[in-house]
Amino acid sequence: MAGAERPGRWSLRFRSDGLRVSWMLDKRLAAFLCFMAVCASAHAAVALLMEEPYGFFGAVNPTGHAAIYLNHVCAESPLQLRPCHDGEYGVVISRYHKVDGYDWIAIPLLGYLYAVDHLDQVPATADRAQMLALQNAYRREHLLALAPDHNGRPPKGEWIQLVGESYIRKMYGFQFDSTPEEDERFIALFNDRRNVGHFNLLFHNCADFSRVVLNTYMPHAVHRNFIADVGLMTPKQVARSLMKYDHKNPQLDMQVFVIPQVPGSIPRSHPVDGVAESLVKSKKYIIPLAVLNPELAGGAVVAYLADGRLDLPSQTRVFHPLDEKIRGVPDSSDDPLRRIPLSEQAAETAYQTEDRVGFAGGVMP
Repeated sequence: MAGAERPGRWSLRFRSDGLRVSWMLDKRLAAFLCFMAVCASAHAAVALLMEEPYGFFGAVNPTGHAAIYLNHVCAESPLQLRPCHDGEYGVVISRYHKVDGYDWIAIPLLGYLYAVDHLDQVPATADRAQMLALQNAYRREHLLALAPDHNGRPPKGEWIQLVGESYIRKMYGFQFDSTPEEDERFIALFNDRRNVGHFNLLFHNCADFSRVVLNTYMPHAVHRNFIADVGLMTPKQVARSLMKYDHKNPQLDMQVFVIPQVPGSIPRSHPVDGVAESLVKSKKYIIPLAVLNPELAGGAVVAYLADGRLDLPSQTRVFHPLDEKIRGVPDSSDDPLRRIPLSEQAAETAYQTEDRVGFAGGVMP
């Protein structure tokens, strides 16, 4: 991306190869490095993360999850924002359901994607036990105030949605440059507002939160779709709004990128759909509807075709760690005490409640 190189930041090169990624053992940092190739630049930036749904609930409600990544805004704590220092990667912020009564929570980028603190802890592949151990270790290190132990075990609840998201789903990013003044205004606004949860699936969900944040930077950029999504705010509608806004304002030079799901035995996530799109694409819904109410079924098809599709750029950027150089970034390779253990005991006790499925995807937190 354009701009003068800032000391202590990254200067990375990437290439466009459609959606193909080669994962080699000596390239185990591919996911993180390539994400930073797009996001960590000399310019401050704000990006929508449109995340695929996963699990049983994600198959039933395939609208996915929305979060916001800011590369020059960091977390003083999960509930307090500040400007980043050199060597920091920024923060991911989103609305969640029933996480200690708060509306939004901010998690450092590495923790959010991989549930680790340092680059050398990011695994090349992951299975379920490894993911659970990483999530629980990160919780005990950073999130005990939000998700304390319960009888010596990890608590039930939605805290696991805060960390290690790249193990369970693929993400699409839509990034615009921001200014230091815009970041400072955002920090002041969200640090001062009451952070009290009142999540509502229909009109106060994670996509609504992303709409509010993005409109703080770009007023009126994101809006509801009363045709394809019957007025519900969905992650895909946020992305569609940004694509249209960029088309009308080409000087913004929006960057689109993909963060692949970490390879391994964990089931792959599902494609993101809007409301009408999910109805049209599901035979178990559209066929009975067409029999019982053909007018309604036809209306759903027309709504999807007219205003429900999202066409990504043909050359969406993906990860390729070729000649990356990192400067000003802490490295824990010489400090074994900072590595996250992955013992069998930790994997066994970590996260006994994954099968809670309640909000495993969809327009949920």
